[in-house]
Amino acid sequence: MTAPAEPPEPDPPAPDPPAAVHRGHVLHIAGDADLAAADRQLVSVPDGALVVDSAGTVAWLGRYDELPVDYLFWPVVGDGSALLLPGFVDTHLHYPQTFTTDAYGGGQLLEWLEHCVFPAEARLADDAHAVRVARSFTRRRIQVGTTAAMVFGSAFPGAQDALFEATRDAGLRLVAGRGIQTVGPASAAPLLTGEAEAIALVAREIDRWHCADTGDPATALLQVAVVPRFSLSVTPRTLAALGELYAGVRDRGVYLHTHLNENNRPGDGEIATVRAQYQVDSYLDTYDGLFLPGSKRGGESLLGRRTVMAHAVHCTDAELARLAASGSSIAHCPTSQQFLGSGTMPWRRTVAHDVTVALGSDVGAGDEWLIPRVANDAYKVHLSEPGDASVALSPPQLLYLCTLAGAQALDQQDRFGNFDLGKEADFVTVEPDRDEHLAPALAGAGNDPDPRRALYQVLFTVLMGLREAAITAVHVRGRRVLAPERDEHPVPALGSTWLGRGSR
Repeated sequence: MTAPAEPPEPDPPAPDPPAAVHRGHVLHIAGDADLAAADRQLVSVPDGALVVDSAGTVAWLGRYDELPVDYLFWPVVGDGSALLLPGFVDTHLHYPQTFTTDAYGGGQLLEWLEHCVFPAEARLADDAHAVRVARSFTRRRIQVGTTAAMVFGSAFPGAQDALFEATRDAGLRLVAGRGIQTVGPASAAPLLTGEAEAIALVAREIDRWHCADTGDPATALLQVAVVPRFSLSVTPRTLAALGELYAGVRDRGVYLHTHLNENNRPGDGEIATVRAQYQVDSYLDTYDGLFLPGSKRGGESLLGRRTVMAHAVHCTDAELARLAASGSSIAHCPTSQQFLGSGTMPWRRTVAHDVTVALGSDVGAGDEWLIPRVANDAYKVHLSEPGDASVALSPPQLLYLCTLAGAQALDQQDRFGNFDLGKEADFVTVEPDRDEHLAPALAGAGNDPDPRRALYQVLFTVLMGLREAAITAVHVRGRRVLAPERDEHPVPALGSTWLGRGSR
């Protein structure tokens, strides 16, 4: 068993960010909005001023030509041609799968895990490789404007340390936890631990990294989650031990993150296998402490306000009602659901249960890092649902899903997610002229005689057409985040040679 590590020494406080007026077209979903309120709570200030004070919080928001006298002599960043959006929130992605996007597994979820993911994740046992992955993962987050993320971590403590260190150095928000696996196929063997060791490693990570930057979940950028991979990667005994552990750390603000009802292939798919293996009425029961045969209680529930379930594609009405009642949230991952043939989460039925739904890229089954690209897929797949299930998500709803909904899923909506006064200033600067396609598309948008419809056209064009090239700055708590330098040495391929190199 690995001995518990001493908590790291607190870093010296970062210097205050310069107080500044950021000028541009400001767009956000204001207030304590939900999906239904997003349209009426959309705020648009075409030549706006987002004033960030020395504490890194929003001090004022309004028209630039109405800037209060108190801020007239503050430095101005930008000239009004940029767009200022709240930082994007990704509620589900896999750090060890940074280099496995588009990996071919020859089948759906379970085949992909065995042939692609488990071998790739095992490579993070090499600390030097893990550092390269952590730095690349952090760089990628900055490139796509993901200021806050809930991250499925590595099985290896050294790799987890690399992730938290790279994130801390950059200044991003992170909720992450080591991937817990106590059972699995031969391809997962390097990732498995005994049950006692699994619990010890999770406890160590919580003590070492949860709120390590400030010591307080109300102010910390770095936070920890308990992360069983999914019910097929653990046993009833593991779930009982995790429930006991989690019951003891809930009041410290620790999170719970896992997968639920992702793939429903008949016969041998994920959901059928879980129900058969545990002999339970529903997949969710295994996380709700009801993991003994007949859905009898075997331990503490893992559900709650800081619990985020990835996918939830094939939930029953009873499962959705239980998620909502417990305050748990769903990380909706439409991009990866298409990649793995997992189906489409029924949008109308899911949101009708008043469960919080946010977006997750699910890198690496998801092959899009940029959260607006995930929103693009969400728009298309739900518009394509059959018959009365079809829905056209509005541009404000899409912006809400990219930003404030993620903050709500992380139970941190009081801190970030929009530009309400007093919130921490997490934002993305978009300069359309940096993208030869976005700028002309925007020039042709917003010409409808109805001002509201014209605004929707502009916002929709931004969200559907945004690419990394147009994202020119990313701020967290008013500070511009800094990306790790690019590694000069490429990560070697899994095989002995790259395709096309050394082969004929």
